[in-house]
Amino acid sequence: MLSQSVSEDSCLSCGACCAHFRVSFYWAEGLNLPEHYTEPVTAVYSCMAGTNQPQPRCIALQGEIGVEVSCGVYSARSSSCQEVQAGDAQCNKARAAYNMIPLVNIEARPATNDEDFDQVC
Repeated sequence: MLSQSVSEDSCLSCGACCAHFRVSFYWAEGLNLPEHYTEPVTAVYSCMAGTNQPQPRCIALQGEIGVEVSCGVYSARSSSCQEVQAGDAQCNKARAAYNMIPLVNIEARPATNDEDFDQVC
């Protein structure tokens, strides 16, 4: 299967999770956001505006999915947003919905054959 390895800026060229899931959280997490950025789901839960509909797209998502995106409230984003990590199951489920190849986490192993090599100038 074709895949892409996770990099530090993988999310900045994706944004699929912000336009695939309802972003719900405990209502108090939204107090640092502009009032119109959240909407009530229940008495104790809110969600990001735009995500509680059949074709969700978070109000804070800026840019074009799969090209270049950013979050307008990144520093104040909810715990729900923070839980999704590049390359995890939720990430790849959202990417699949937008016909994007999955991300895979590849652990870098320390080199085992460096001790006998000279520096090339």
